[in-house]
Amino acid sequence: MKGTRMNSRMKGARLAKGVMKQTMGRLLRYIFRYHKAQLIVVGICIVFSSLSTVASSIFLKTLIDDGITPALINSYDIEHTFRTMLGIVGTMAAIYLTGIASSFVYTRIMAIVTQSVLCRLREDMFRRMQTLPIKYFDTNNHGDIMSYYTNDIDALRQLLSQSIPQMMSSTFSVVALLIVMLTFSLWLTLAVLACVVFMFWAAAAIGGRSAKYFIRQQNSLGVVEGFIEEILHGQKVVKVFCHEEKAESDFDERNEQLFSDAERANRYANILMPVMGNIGNVMYVVVAFLGGVLAATGAQNVSFQGLGLITVGTVASFLPMSRMFTMSVSQVSQQANAIVMAIAGANRIFTLMDQEPEHDEGYVTLVNCRYRADGSVEECDERTGEWAWRHPHTADGSVTYTPVRGDIRMVEVDFGYEPEKLVLHDVSLYAEPGQKVAFVGATGAGKTTITNLINRFYDIADGKIRYDGININKIKKQDLRRSLAIVLQDVNLFTGTVMDNIRYGRLDATDEECIEAARLANADDFIRRLPEGYQTMLTGAGSGLSQGQRQLISIARAAVANAPVLILDEATSSIDTRTEALVQQGMDNLMKGRTVFVIAHRLSTIRNSDVIMVLEHGRIIERGSHDKLIADRGKYYQLYTGAFELE
Repeated sequence: MKGTRMNSRMKGARLAKGVMKQTMGRLLRYIFRYHKAQLIVVGICIVFSSLSTVASSIFLKTLIDDGITPALINSYDIEHTFRTMLGIVGTMAAIYLTGIASSFVYTRIMAIVTQSVLCRLREDMFRRMQTLPIKYFDTNNHGDIMSYYTNDIDALRQLLSQSIPQMMSSTFSVVALLIVMLTFSLWLTLAVLACVVFMFWAAAAIGGRSAKYFIRQQNSLGVVEGFIEEILHGQKVVKVFCHEEKAESDFDERNEQLFSDAERANRYANILMPVMGNIGNVMYVVVAFLGGVLAATGAQNVSFQGLGLITVGTVASFLPMSRMFTMSVSQVSQQANAIVMAIAGANRIFTLMDQEPEHDEGYVTLVNCRYRADGSVEECDERTGEWAWRHPHTADGSVTYTPVRGDIRMVEVDFGYEPEKLVLHDVSLYAEPGQKVAFVGATGAGKTTITNLINRFYDIADGKIRYDGININKIKKQDLRRSLAIVLQDVNLFTGTVMDNIRYGRLDATDEECIEAARLANADDFIRRLPEGYQTMLTGAGSGLSQGQRQLISIARAAVANAPVLILDEATSSIDTRTEALVQQGMDNLMKGRTVFVIAHRLSTIRNSDVIMVLEHGRIIERGSHDKLIADRGKYYQLYTGAFELE
């Protein structure tokens, strides 16, 4: 059993490494696709910057061996010594200035590249998010999705602006320093490498443990943000039901998990640098002692330059080089955790971007048209107020036009949000143009599900749905939804003016058309009483307005869309009776001449429907007019009379 668990952990670790490698490769390809030239310049500047740092140690040896030591021996030749030292110092100054300029250039370019990449990633994420089906948002925490745009993007910012340049600079410095040290002394280089072996061992042992917790930290952070977003959205419910202590307890549980993951990740990360630093200090002492002994005893030195003696300048320059070498190795190890966390964030971002978009195999489109005298349909570019379905036929290349009338029929439809659990069973119904069809039934009976299927938010498992005789699977989803206007119980208003929120129903609507829609919805009167009328700014989902006022704006939004089919999903269930009369009048104005589907808990609001359908457990058990269903004394009669008793 123990061996099985160990094999499982090893397999999981290999899988995690494979995912990290794949994600890092994809991220680098993403960056190079748009910023290849800038990154080449950055690479060149990093090389110059690193070389200038390494060169300082080389010139320290030259300064001591070629300048200071001869001056001590030949103190009488001061002028020659001064010229020699001045030349060495001048050369060092030029190299340092080159390094400073290179550092400035690559830092500046990386700042631009970083923000450009993050901007593009956010755009790509948001663009992909707009193509995802409703099911994705129904099954994923909204706060966790928000975390993609904040925490994960911020982790990438640190990777691009700091970690990658630092890793490149440190890696190149390590290689350059190793070559220079071997040029100076093999024995001292071996002493440095012996200590570096311990540093790599410590980095692997400590850094490996922190890496997995940094990944967990990123996921836990998304969970915490999701919970906070959920509680903020439902704060009134929390207050009403005195749920503060329970909400705090639930938050503490998630926050403790985040604390545990973050504490472990940073515990190992914080231990790493002191350990590496102390190994470096020990190495510094070892190199100083060994170098001093070799120089004092006149031991034979071996280097790329051949055999010789170790000079004071060699030892003096080797000490800062060994310090830089260990510092570069430490910096590589230190950035490893930031890279792991960023890759975890990038993996989450790419997971969102890899989500399957909403499939749309439709080819029938909605077009503006006008009717000729002979009754035929002519397609036109300008808006005429008349619509037709443009139906191309691939067999013969012909195109036919079907007037949009609002005739919707469902034939033996089965559907389940999960394939094995059907919500609708053998549902058949029809709504003729201009008819008002109402759905009645208990919560969960399938009323809203039917309207979701008409919009193709979800696709049916079996059966057919036809719109003006056309299978809706053949209609492009965007065009299908443009032909449908919806007024929901929960009104979503967006930050912007009242005019902007009404125009949301049709973006090319003029101000006059929006105002006319508001009049039709009975919203014009209260809008004009607002501080700035139609230009009043709304924030916080219209929190400054009453529920009835927000609902009237949503009705005006549906009115400006001027769609032939209207869906009213419990649009008056959350407002008072007095306001309901005003809203109902606005909806009655909007319903004229349109095919209407109504879902309502208040049965008094659907008495004038042409057809009332009673659903129970996903099946239509009764259908007919109000008077017919009352006369039948079935389920509708029980619901209706029970409603009056409650009133």
